[in-house]
Amino acid sequence: MADGGTVLQLREVSKTYPGHTAVDNLSLEVPRGAFFSLVGPSGCGKTTTLRMIAGFDLPTSGAVLLNGKDIANLRPYERNVTTVFQSYALFPHLTARQNVEFGLRRRGARELDGPVKKVIELLQLAGKESRKPAQLSGGEKQRVALARALVVEPEILLLDEPLSALDPRLRLHVREELKSLQRRVGITFLMVTHDQEEALSLSDGLAVMHRGRMEQMGTPRELYANPATRFVASFLGLVNWMGGMGVRPEAMHLDNAPDGMPYRAAVIRSVTFLGNCIHVNVDLGDGVTAICEAPRDDKSYTPGQQTTVWWRPADEIRLPEDAL
Repeated sequence: MADGGTVLQLREVSKTYPGHTAVDNLSLEVPRGAFFSLVGPSGCGKTTTLRMIAGFDLPTSGAVLLNGKDIANLRPYERNVTTVFQSYALFPHLTARQNVEFGLRRRGARELDGPVKKVIELLQLAGKESRKPAQLSGGEKQRVALARALVVEPEILLLDEPLSALDPRLRLHVREELKSLQRRVGITFLMVTHDQEEALSLSDGLAVMHRGRMEQMGTPRELYANPATRFVASFLGLVNWMGGMGVRPEAMHLDNAPDGMPYRAAVIRSVTFLGNCIHVNVDLGDGVTAICEAPRDDKSYTPGQQTTVWWRPADEIRLPEDAL
């Protein structure tokens, strides 16, 4: 996590509609200079939270503080916060440069050339300035949207599902670009996503939301290895649940167990080739099944084959009874 103090703070923020609570008593702090993510399934309240930070929705109760000042009642343009929307929201009749300039012009900036040139070079858009959005690729459109947001030097940049419009191969490339960009500019990024892999790979810190509430907040490693609830454990990756204990597939081994290691007798049900690895689905008896992740060049596994699965006690996910 970044260590430059807190740039954004939500204090007991709620948003209610007739018959529905979208966000329920949410409190969190976002460190200055961090790449922070709100992650959760559709309908969990993360986008509503982003809209309240941006100023598009007003909280029903609670405070939204930017640098310690409550901005909950300020209009969007009165906040030093910018948003990159899922659709990028570029103006189709304007060139890439004109789109980038838009925020500066709206704020009445006298100097355009210097800031615009700097951000165009930063986002590798040189030579594309005169193109309109229809002439740009998906990745280029996103970079124009980022440039438009960054050129006004916001305290915090909000990203609403920024990679969802991209195809899978481009998404991986742009994901790496996005993290590198955030490190270079040093501006706080707050991303909303339902994609746990994106959140884990990009974030310094993240908050997992469920039914309008925050289930857990911390670093990706903390939440993945030490989830506070069964929902957090299962949302952030596959878990094999055996009674009140869970073990992730990559921590389960198919072989004779070393002395002192917990193990279960198993029967192989199916084998799935995933390219970089294989998933072996096993039956542990009593209606319990598990998935074991093995190297793709590991020994062959055959449905019906009897085997043993084992794991290290340190890899067990054990939760309090009220968190199951």
